[in-house]
Amino acid sequence: MSGPDLVVMAAYFGIVLAIGAYFARQGGDATDYFLGRHHMPWVAVMLSIVATETSALTVISIPGLGARTNLTFLQVAFGYLVGRIGVSLWLLPGYFRGEQETAYQRLETRFGAQTRRLASAVFMMIRAMGDSVRVFASAIPLAIVTGWSIPTSVVVVCLVTLVYTWAGGIRAVVWVDVMQLFMYTLGGIVIVFVAVRLAGDLGLAFDSAREAGRLQTFNWSLSFTAPYTLIGGIVGGALLSAASHGTDHLIVQRILTVRNLTNARKAMIGSGVLVIAQFALFLLVGVFIWAAGADDGSLQSDRIFPQFVVDHLPVGLAGLVIAGVLAAAMSTVSSSLNSLASATTHDFYAAITGRRDPQHLLKVGRWATLAWAVVLMGGALAFWAFRSQGTPVVVLALSVASIAYGGLLGTFIMAGLMPRSRGRDAITAILVATVAMLIIVLIKPGPFEHLDWPWYVPLGTAITLAVGFLSSSVRETNTR
Repeated sequence: MSGPDLVVMAAYFGIVLAIGAYFARQGGDATDYFLGRHHMPWVAVMLSIVATETSALTVISIPGLGARTNLTFLQVAFGYLVGRIGVSLWLLPGYFRGEQETAYQRLETRFGAQTRRLASAVFMMIRAMGDSVRVFASAIPLAIVTGWSIPTSVVVVCLVTLVYTWAGGIRAVVWVDVMQLFMYTLGGIVIVFVAVRLAGDLGLAFDSAREAGRLQTFNWSLSFTAPYTLIGGIVGGALLSAASHGTDHLIVQRILTVRNLTNARKAMIGSGVLVIAQFALFLLVGVFIWAAGADDGSLQSDRIFPQFVVDHLPVGLAGLVIAGVLAAAMSTVSSSLNSLASATTHDFYAAITGRRDPQHLLKVGRWATLAWAVVLMGGALAFWAFRSQGTPVVVLALSVASIAYGGLLGTFIMAGLMPRSRGRDAITAILVATVAMLIIVLIKPGPFEHLDWPWYVPLGTAITLAVGFLSSSVRETNTR
């Protein structure tokens, strides 16, 4: 990497750390640290949601899909918007009744403390696994550009992110997310201009992409094994988004930082519109890289984007784009650290010990942030050592996240639509669904061998509801 590129990246890291230091000096307590005292602007929260969920996977893996396939991944993004509308209508109102520190406090009111802690534990387990994949993904371009090893790159990303997250809490995380969103979006736009120039011009790039089928957006077939279909994208994307944005504390925590339900709905639905635009941008990045002749098919799809940066971007711009990739990675890692620490502090430490002093919980939360940083670092190194080389990291991360999302979403639906269900029924349903999805996703037995990942959350949700219904029916029969 050249001197100017290093200067650009160093300047970016310096700004990030300065933001963390600024919010650390403002002091505060656990409510400040985890919820921003409910004073965050909804526009900033909307942008933070987008930055958090897209992460380095969007910047690295989605262009690879565009270069090797077409635009049909957008069908999943359309489902994301449908799911967020549903969350805004049916789930968000419950989060603004009284004071709630985490998404799972709501389940305690309906099913009891054990259900809350189980749901929180499932969230933490799957969130740690999924975000370990994201940390690993972020290390790929850093290693390619700097020449560092993957383990060194993982450590650098985790340490820099830990510093500002540990110091500034959720307010630092949200405002750094806003800056990071603009950084990696700018990086994508830069790549588009460079790739189009190499392809000749925009018209030539579009013509060659259209002739090769790279601009296909919709797959109208009804299939459970085809990677991306319209029905699978809408149904699977909607339920995945409903689970991730309605029951996953990573996103719910952001929603709880705004003043009221109206602002929460604006942030939620607005983020769905922006995510569609962002996926379209990075899919087109891959299409234009292919049109420029820069993908000869010899690289893994996850390496197409970073290799293009190394080979074709001028000095200075390469550093800007890699800083954008790191921005995407750090936005998700910082959000994960803060939400995991929040769930640990409130759902377990405070609930079990009875300690509610905000200043004391702030100290506990910071130690929990440090502990989870070590977990994510270790998980990323494990995925680097053992992952399947043919699986795009975006598919790997979404598959891992889907293991628990069906159980969590199904439990929230049980709380609202199954008045006869009790805590034991919810606990049984979560456990059975999570174990079943672990087997289906990781082992792929028999009829599920070729089931594609957009159907994982619908299947997990259906298992949860079926088990919950049967458990409550058997219990009622036995008590008669």
